[in-house]
Amino acid sequence: MKITPSKLNTYLMFKLPSAYFTGVRAKHIDDVKCIVKVKHRWINQNPFRSMFWAVQGMAAELTTGALVMKKIKESKRNISMLVANNSASFTKKATGVITFECTDGDKIDAIIDKAIATGEGQTIWLNANGVNNDGVEVSQFKFEWTLKVKS
Repeated sequence: MKITPSKLNTYLMFKLPSAYFTGVRAKHIDDVKCIVKVKHRWINQNPFRSMFWAVQGMAAELTTGALVMKKIKESKRNISMLVANNSASFTKKATGVITFECTDGDKIDAIIDKAIATGEGQTIWLNANGVNNDGVEVSQFKFEWTLKVKS
């Protein structure tokens, strides 16, 4: 099964309903990047009338995680994945449509190849930045993913 934005969104609905009901939606995925959007609405806002940080985090994590899932599937190997660490910074109120993008597909290819070659667990930091409708960055997320080939 090929990983597509439509299949990712269906996955969200059944496996991560909090992300789905707060409006997190995959829009694009290819070998290099993944794009996820979320619109500021009543259901995902904080008391300050901007998007709750955790909703931004779900969207940001999906951009990185979906790319990792796609690359693992393409490797045709049984590889586990887990977030070990993350960090975030917020620079502007998140209102309107926020677009998160991860463009680290090439880095993921290299780390999967290394995990397969060595048989040892590997870690990789992936970035996803949130940008509003005006192209202004509102948040930066970094996720440390661990990958290990299962026996």
